[in-house]
Amino acid sequence: MREKKEKQEETTQLVLFKLGEEEFGVNILQVKEIEKLDQGITRVPRAPHFVEGIINLRGDIIPIVDLRKRFGLTLPSIGYDSRVMIVEVGEALVGMLVDAVVEVLRIPVSSIEPPPPITAGVNSYYLSGIAKIDERLIVLLNLERALSAEEAKELAEAELG
Repeated sequence: MREKKEKQEETTQLVLFKLGEEEFGVNILQVKEIEKLDQGITRVPRAPHFVEGIINLRGDIIPIVDLRKRFGLTLPSIGYDSRVMIVEVGEALVGMLVDAVVEVLRIPVSSIEPPPPITAGVNSYYLSGIAKIDERLIVLLNLERALSAEEAKELAEAELG
């Protein structure tokens, strides 16, 4: 009986990515696609400091947010492994610029703990938890707080107007 309960433990699937040497994760249900940054980013006047600009992705205009800038982390240049994760925040699609996408991982919900006040240089306001997998600690982001629905809506309106 006990074995059956363990097998039925609730799990969640995450997309893991890197910012510097730290691993972060977001719920896979929010990630629509992952793109290599093959095209240039068009700057948007008077955009918040963490917004790199916009891209045209198969006819859709997508704002690009640099997560390093958003979290106040040190800024390296965009590298070969850099990717844009197209995520859904509220009803808007937003591109999140990250250093590398590492893997997709299914983890037990029980391995996720609430975030401490300060984690990996990122204010806990942006975090939904910390996942402990073997020896790894993965910082889980709350995308709604990383870019609020209001900010995403403002970006979408700025692009169209």
